[in-house]
Amino acid sequence: MIDTKKERTFVIIKPDGVQRGLIGEITHRIERTGLKLIGMKFTFADKELFWKHYDKDDAWFESKGQNTIENRKANNLPIEKSAIEYGKDIIRALISFMTAGPIVMMAWEGNKAVGIVKKIVGGTEPLTSDVGTIRGDLTVDSYELSNIDGRAVRNLVHCSDKPEEAEKELKLWFKEEELMKYRLANEEILYNVNLDNIKE
Repeated sequence: MIDTKKERTFVIIKPDGVQRGLIGEITHRIERTGLKLIGMKFTFADKELFWKHYDKDDAWFESKGQNTIENRKANNLPIEKSAIEYGKDIIRALISFMTAGPIVMMAWEGNKAVGIVKKIVGGTEPLTSDVGTIRGDLTVDSYELSNIDGRAVRNLVHCSDKPEEAEKELKLWFKEEELMKYRLANEEILYNVNLDNIKE
């Protein structure tokens, strides 16, 4: 059985989050859940690594590109490419955005870390993301506006969707020896069943 207390997830504070001075706010929101920060890098990212990171197939490109075509039709914009090419444009725009400035990459560990971070970060589109989430509270972008502008949606943060995806992304961006193994005092409060040794 997998120890869910040791589940790891991957987070990127995107260039818009860095430029807006939200590194501390975003990190604080995740940290105060009780998840443990086990790795962190502040860097300019490599385009080739981002193509590996996004790793989409033709079915994904077709599906997302079809959404772009529908959006263009709704806004009386010309259809100039195939759905697959519009889909690839999404990744091209994302990579252009993610490499436009420095980013903060983080590895977090704790019980159901992937689900906890996804809940805090919120839905991909800031416009429809819930109040109380990072994307819902701290930015105003929408798919419609980003499609019209021909750019990636500016939603401050990337986070892994599933534990398997998190492990793949962590291996891509961190060496295993860069991920810290240590204990936090508050792990006793979170995970010690009987709160042993609290009383004097």
